Amino acid sequence: MKLTKQERSWILYDVANSAFTLIITATLPIYFRAMAESAGVADNIVSAWWGTATSISLLVLACLSPFLGAMADYKGYKKRLFVIGLLISVVSAFAFTFATDWQVFIALYIVARLGYSACNIFYDGMLVDITTDERMDHISSLGYAYGYIGSTIPFIAGILLIFFGEKIGISTQLATQLSFVIIIVWWLVLSIPLIKNVEQIHYLEKHDNIVTSSVSRVRKTLVDIKQSPRILFYILAYFFYIDGVYTIISMATAYGGEVGISSDQMLLALLLTQFVAFPFAIFSVNFAKRYSQIKVIKFYILMYMFIAVFGFFLKYTWQFWFLAILIGMAQGGIQSLSRSYFGQMIPKHKANEYFGFFDIFGKFADFMGPLIIAISSVVFGHSRYGVLLLVVLFIIGYALLTKVEKIENETVV
Repeated sequence: MKLTKQERSWILYDVANSAFTLIITATLPIYFRAMAESAGVADNIVSAWWGTATSISLLVLACLSPFLGAMADYKGYKKRLFVIGLLISVVSAFAFTFATDWQVFIALYIVARLGYSACNIFYDGMLVDITTDERMDHISSLGYAYGYIGSTIPFIAGILLIFFGEKIGISTQLATQLSFVIIIVWWLVLSIPLIKNVEQIHYLEKHDNIVTSSVSRVRKTLVDIKQSPRILFYILAYFFYIDGVYTIISMATAYGGEVGISSDQMLLALLLTQFVAFPFAIFSVNFAKRYSQIKVIKFYILMYMFIAVFGFFLKYTWQFWFLAILIGMAQGGIQSLSRSYFGQMIPKHKANEYFGFFDIFGKFADFMGPLIIAISSVVFGHSRYGVLLLVVLFIIGYALLTKVEKIENETVV
């Protein structure tokens, strides 16, 4: 399948921002743990702080998502808001890179993650502008697939700098900070094609008062969603199962460090995750064509249930590697199919508004999971029990997705 210039540019941004996603997952939690523990913070409290910071950033954006999405649906606003979010995240990321105090670091991280997550609302909404319903599964999966594999390029460069920096006279701390700079520059440069080539095809005409009109539209869309059982149950299902997915992604190294897995082993294992995720994100499209999108997503949810249970018993390094492979197999498929399935069922001219609601459930979910881990760390002195509780979220998501499947089958009949 030959890709258009717009499709290539859209996919390239996934390559750009996935590099930042990778350091959120791998390097930043390790760097923050070293910074906080050197200041006398206990290891379980470090996990609690990291989970709380992630939850705060996502909770704030969750509250703003529907309104930002509604504003982006007006002609000319989608790309403008995307650029603002990009600049906020990039500037904040540069700032936390050279922060010397762990409280300052965590505050700037929250702002950077806010901007990064806001960009993703507008980016996901652009999917309906750059391709057709028939190609949406394929393009969405390619975005995740090339994002996984492409993000390893600056990440490996940074890891090599960290591992061998002392041989060329660079301290480990400076090498780590420079690795962040490499990622941020990569993210910014590879965003240029999307800004240059992707245009908003589906839009609403500008209104005299964009803010007031957006608020009014959000209310109406909320009513429309309530009156569409398929969309409503799907968003609710997504809320629960993606909570577990995102929590496992964002808390993997924080949890691994808590149970005693070495930083080097965790970074290499999570790098393997990216390479495993690349082909499986693409394979998921073929699976979906053969078995349906819903059935494939449900299969991945079952895999994540096993991952959460196995993670509860995590003790040895080989187990972390095993989990890294399983996560790579499931991660790309469940994310790409979730996004494209939703994109196919919503009105195209209101894509950003609907993706705003889609994102609010995703962000509230991503808020709840790390908070469970944080509470577990404080109450039980370890986050292990929080990992086990994620199974409940997957079970609820699976049940609701079964309801969506039933509605879909009844509609076809």
